[in-house]
Amino acid sequence: MKHQGILQSILHYDLFLNKTWTMAYKRMEHYDEDVTNDLIKTYRHAIQLIGENPEREGLLKTPERLAKAMQYCTQGYGLDAKAILNSAKFHEDISEMIVVKNIELYSLCEHHMLPFFGKAHIAYIPNGWITGLSKLARAVDVFARRLQVQERLTTEILQAIQETLNPLGVAVVIEAEHLCMMMRGVQKQNSVTTTSAFCGEFEKQTTRNEFISLINADLIKRQ
Repeated sequence: MKHQGILQSILHYDLFLNKTWTMAYKRMEHYDEDVTNDLIKTYRHAIQLIGENPEREGLLKTPERLAKAMQYCTQGYGLDAKAILNSAKFHEDISEMIVVKNIELYSLCEHHMLPFFGKAHIAYIPNGWITGLSKLARAVDVFARRLQVQERLTTEILQAIQETLNPLGVAVVIEAEHLCMMMRGVQKQNSVTTTSAFCGEFEKQTTRNEFISLINADLIKRQ
């Protein structure tokens, strides 16, 4: 009986190892076929215009990759920041400052279509309603994943939070590096652009100073 139990355990383990598992979660990417095909033609022609051979092995699939990359980098046009913020909107009777800082962002300068990237710092003071912390980061992505200028990006994030949550105040600060200034033109490698937008309670100097102090503080020591 003891040997039979061992054999059954081995058999069950062997079946476990050889079972075909179905992923419970799959991340899917969908690209509009007509848009993709039109972009492929455009980028293929652009490669020819700069003097390259689109039939060269290394460039053969570049127009398709670029067509998909451009759709991915501008996916914000099909997203609604207010709907995202509202999807996790909860009633809470608190009125203390909530800060989410160091939110990575990646965008495309609308003047040269070169990337700019950096971090966003967001704060708001609730007036009866809060939203999920991740929704603030997603709202940043909605506006960043478009052709942008940093100045407008900053105010769009603020306006979406203000109009959705109606808080006592909102603050947004963005620090970013722009490749249009670094790899072309003036070529200033160490330049960083900072933009800010404040409304409500954050127009008061004491509240604004508290926010600035919090985003500059290193409260969590990472190894």
